[in-house]
Amino acid sequence: MANLIELIKVLRERTGAGMMDCKTALVACNEDVEKACEWLREKGIAKVAKKASRIAAEGLTSVVVKDNAAVILEINSETDFVAKSDAFIELVKTIANVILEKKPACINCAKELTQQIFTDATVKIGEKLDFRRFEIVEKNDSQVFGSYMHMGGKISVLALFDGGNADIARGVAMHIAANNPLYITKNDIPADAIANEKKVQMEAAKNDEKLKDKPAQALEKIIEGKVNKYFAESVLFAQDYLLNPELKVEQAIANEKAKLVKFVRYQVGEGIQKREENFAEEVAKQMA
Repeated sequence: MANLIELIKVLRERTGAGMMDCKTALVACNEDVEKACEWLREKGIAKVAKKASRIAAEGLTSVVVKDNAAVILEINSETDFVAKSDAFIELVKTIANVILEKKPACINCAKELTQQIFTDATVKIGEKLDFRRFEIVEKNDSQVFGSYMHMGGKISVLALFDGGNADIARGVAMHIAANNPLYITKNDIPADAIANEKKVQMEAAKNDEKLKDKPAQALEKIIEGKVNKYFAESVLFAQDYLLNPELKVEQAIANEKAKLVKFVRYQVGEGIQKREENFAEEVAKQMA
């Protein structure tokens, strides 16, 4: 066993592959390091491992609905060039269907389930790929899904409604894609988020010359108003409905005798630090 551990260390240093992949390769090749290197290359694992330190911040989101289940997911690539390719688009479709069929419990489970698909795709496409996140939403027969994908999958929304119809469901999903609300109603805003924003506004007021002489009671009301305004922009039901700005979203949904249960909105690369790169360099790398 000690000898195997040393061989795993050598193989990892030579290929950059993971510990378990190195162990599997060595067992399959009777602990012959040279053959194990070839085995990892044939499987595409060594090539994939060398890309592990790269940043995958481009890619696509997608929504797939099948009967009473739907999945929204994000898969990342290194470049937008690859994200627009047929091979990458097909990968996203394949993964979505696998997730809907198998319904893994978590992202790590999903990654384990689709590991070989991603290994093969990375070898074919030639970039680091990452399965970042997904969520499965299920409904009953009286409920309605609303889904919308913007710019070919740069933003995707999945919403679930009690009652209503396909038109209002899709319309609200489209609105969510465009306006990026964080909460459905004001009551959904966490107390700590409100407290933090109040603290921010109080500090800002101290540095505002127009407010420095305001009585405490008046200042409190001003700060409360600023906090309410800040969160109003993030509350879905308080926003003007995209398809009929004369209505608030809440009223538009109520008019169709619907109730919004939940929504999920994914935007490609949100929260990931992207590298700076120009298009000419991107094309040159693809042609290399």
